[in-house]
Amino acid sequence: MINTDNLEHWHFEVTEEACNYLLDLVLKGQKRATSSALIGYELDGEDIPAVGDMSVITDWDGKPRCVIRTINVRVLPYKDITFEIARLEGEDDSLDSWRRNHEEFFREEGKELGYEFSEDMNVVFEEFEVVEII
Repeated sequence: MINTDNLEHWHFEVTEEACNYLLDLVLKGQKRATSSALIGYELDGEDIPAVGDMSVITDWDGKPRCVIRTINVRVLPYKDITFEIARLEGEDDSLDSWRRNHEEFFREEGKELGYEFSEDMNVVFEEFEVVEII
């Protein structure tokens, strides 16, 4: 069992329903990546993930559910994300669907953090593997 005391704990999304849905996709092995606005990291003063980083994914209530390890990180403009990349998130069956859902997410997150969505904004695309289910 991995000692999770010093690992970052976080959850997906900004609503309980979406958070727990995405967590379920991870636990099923369907979701193997996530994307975040680079400006969100900058505004929070956080480093972007790096290959080899491990973290704990929680449910909405903060209960640890699994440990992931980052296996690849790319930073690219939102508009340059292809379906080959987006499908690793396991959420959508087309690039159009991925763009609609992620634009909505980035607009909502932007309201909370103080940035505006743009198709030119940089996205941190993090691929991961589940190393332990808790």
